[in-house]
Amino acid sequence: METALHESLTEIAPADWDAMAAPEQATGRPEDPFTTHRFLSALERSGSTGKGTGWLPRPLVLHHDGRPAAALPLYVKTHSQGEYIFDHGWADAWERAGGRYYPKLQAAVPFTPVPGRRFLGPPELRRDLASAAIGLTGGNHLSSLHVTFCTGEEAAALAGHEGLLHRVTQQYHWQNRGYGSFADFLADLSSRKRKTIRKERETALASGLTVRALTGDGIEPAHWDAFWAFYQDTGSRKWGRPYLTRAAFDAFHATMRDDMLLVLAFNGERPVAGALNFIGRSALYGRYWGAIEDHPCLHFELCYYQAIDWAIAHGLQRVEAGAQGEHKLARGYLPVETHSLHWIADPGFRTAVAEYLERERLAVGEEIEVLTAYGPFRRSGAEP
Repeated sequence: METALHESLTEIAPADWDAMAAPEQATGRPEDPFTTHRFLSALERSGSTGKGTGWLPRPLVLHHDGRPAAALPLYVKTHSQGEYIFDHGWADAWERAGGRYYPKLQAAVPFTPVPGRRFLGPPELRRDLASAAIGLTGGNHLSSLHVTFCTGEEAAALAGHEGLLHRVTQQYHWQNRGYGSFADFLADLSSRKRKTIRKERETALASGLTVRALTGDGIEPAHWDAFWAFYQDTGSRKWGRPYLTRAAFDAFHATMRDDMLLVLAFNGERPVAGALNFIGRSALYGRYWGAIEDHPCLHFELCYYQAIDWAIAHGLQRVEAGAQGEHKLARGYLPVETHSLHWIADPGFRTAVAEYLERERLAVGEEIEVLTAYGPFRRSGAEP
């Protein structure tokens, strides 16, 4: 094995990268599109990642007999923004103790809290990738390495390897229980929740708005212009400034329009709100939302109910609605575990973080159990 650390994904042939990231593309869609060459390179080409963004691409590739065999989407980070598995408290503690937390290394999909494969390539090469990344972290006197939103399988296989710590967090996913229609989904809910959702859907469109679900060539440049205004509004309120540039949406459209579902609300012919989803082999991934007009319940309609409708119609197994949000629970999205791996260079600090993560795992498990019990679904033997 030979290790290569690249300065850009554009140095790696798309076919070589995708053979590691999403080999299932040979028979259809990737399981998710976020580690594909077209997605990650779009972030680079658009200036959303790269110099000055705090996300400096350094993709790590293992070569066997001169051919790429396994890879890690690696970034040098100078802050902890756009990660969604937060370590701000760790950074503060380490810097209060006189250390330097940044820069650090991050194996992740920037700005994308979607669980998926991070150790790209054959499972038997995961430990080699992890060891290479840990070696880079220690060899360059960096504080830490973080592999965020990896799969549970990856976390279980690598927890403890050379000191890697396993962190468990949570988010909310909707599961398709074999529904043939949205009405079938509603029938699975308690009477009170069923009535609430029907009322929210009616309220969202009560002012005469219409909704269009667009994908592929049905998405036009004017739609992206409108969505950019929505995205800027949300980004300025949540993060101070949007993570993606305007050029990112053009780059996505050029190579990924068949992987996207854009749900827009129109007031007459004027788009006033929208939600952007990405389409995977078995899931729909809700990513961005925004509006320039305030309409009650419209967020729920575009982000949650339209996504469920589309997933049922296209036979998808689940909808993943992004990070945080207990309000999703009442709308059929139940809590699930998410996973990450962390390597801390300083042994004493690593011990402190390990103790914290052990307590956090217990708390997350208890919270998921409680929240699931309060979910909207009918109990066995309850009213139809």
